[in-house]
Amino acid sequence: MTQAEFRDLALSFPESRQGGHFDVTDFRVAKKIFATLREADGRAVLKLAPDEQQLLMETSRGMFEPVKGAWGLKGWTRVLLDSADRETVRHAMTMAWKSVAPRKLLR
Repeated sequence: MTQAEFRDLALSFPESRQGGHFDVTDFRVAKKIFATLREADGRAVLKLAPDEQQLLMETSRGMFEPVKGAWGLKGWTRVLLDSADRETVRHAMTMAWKSVAPRKLLR
């Protein structure tokens, strides 16, 4: 998966917006971040629950890894773009988007 494909996928979710902080592009819904992309090194990250992160680590080996440190323990998960396929990332990103989307969008 390319960085452009990751960006396009993130922006395909209802009411998602692209923003930024520091040197990172972020993707938000209702002002809450569900994904990030740092173009300089191609680091893509999703906001998942720890149990979702664990599930992806078990079912999609080589595509995801916890972010180092406390962020990773909270569920923030790096997407290894070179190894990831679009459908698996779409599934994972859907979980990330749903974790922050307002209830009205989830209906």
